[in-house]
Amino acid sequence: MPVIELVEHAPATGHVLPDAVGRALAAARIVDASPDPYAPGRWVLRAGSRVGAVSVDVPGGGSSSGPVTVRITPKVPIARLFFLLGYSLDPKGPWRDSQVDVGEHREVLPGLAHAVERQIDRALRQGLLQGYRATEESALVVRGRIREADQIRRRFGATLPIEVAYDEFTTDIAENRILRAAVERLLRLPGVPREVRRRLLHQRAQLADVTPLVPGQPLPSWQPSRLNSRYQPALHLARAVLNGFSPEHAPGDLRIDGFLFDMNRLFEDFVTVALREVLRGSEFTGALQDPHHLDEDDAIRMKPDFVLYGPNGTPRAVADAKYKAEKREGYPDADLYQMLAYCTALGLPEGHLIYAKGNAPHAAHRVRHAGIALHQHALDLDREPAALLADIAALSQHMGADLPV
Repeated sequence: MPVIELVEHAPATGHVLPDAVGRALAAARIVDASPDPYAPGRWVLRAGSRVGAVSVDVPGGGSSSGPVTVRITPKVPIARLFFLLGYSLDPKGPWRDSQVDVGEHREVLPGLAHAVERQIDRALRQGLLQGYRATEESALVVRGRIREADQIRRRFGATLPIEVAYDEFTTDIAENRILRAAVERLLRLPGVPREVRRRLLHQRAQLADVTPLVPGQPLPSWQPSRLNSRYQPALHLARAVLNGFSPEHAPGDLRIDGFLFDMNRLFEDFVTVALREVLRGSEFTGALQDPHHLDEDDAIRMKPDFVLYGPNGTPRAVADAKYKAEKREGYPDADLYQMLAYCTALGLPEGHLIYAKGNAPHAAHRVRHAGIALHQHALDLDREPAALLADIAALSQHMGADLPV
């Protein structure tokens, strides 16, 4: 099986690929892909902000070597990537003071599979969680309450069966269904280590009596409680597996299977959740993806990543998280124009753009004739988790939340 190794946002490289595979990579926006005009059968590939692994198979496409696997390695260490993921999913989880257990793996997909399997193993060690599930059925005996309207509509004049509704104490609950779906999803992905796959098969057997989720349907809801506390870390990581970018479907006989993280979204989620956590217990509040309008007629919508509100409920600061500066000479100007629009609409004198540390230092710009200051901050993702969270706390003070760091 041919394997193509790419690095997030690294320079483009040339690779010999079947044309169908190259077109599929481009159409699914997995990487930037274009045919090399000077070398037929060769494609120029460049990874963007999506990291992970995908396998592309073209049955009968003339390639005797089977599917083509594309692996995209992030620039940040794998353990740090999963700290960002874990914290954004559940700031009070086990990764607050330590990193998600990815074992010795240095690639995204093996690390993800290992981390999820370990958390599910911890969740299931005391047996499957049980809970009450609302059930409606036709029965020969009365159990729970009779659904009178359904009984009349469906069985008018008949004594049996009886339409009843009751709460059943069972293992077939949302939490177990989500874990089963995550296990099955991982087992279908290419590149899961053999030992991890073996343990996942054992977990699937433990969850065999749980109803599978219907593909394409929303995940069943669950509420954190004392009873399911041992499940919560596993459920948060399982959600990441099930909601992540997964290019499984393609037209015709072409098959794409794999799992990719969007580093743009991951960075945005981490920054905004961490800012909100800094404010917890204070007189300030933070709103994520806060909807507003630019114009007086409310026709132009905008959703800043983070809006800081003061004690009286008025906006105090606005921030947007930007994972990567696209210009070699510094931050993109378009980000400044976007932030200026946010500040103008919200009536704020300052706005804050937060980048992953790149090739530009902290900068501040005062807009002519407007008196608005636009700040550009850089977070160093190579720092240890505690230091990174301290940087977020310092940033919140810069934004006007007068909290002790």
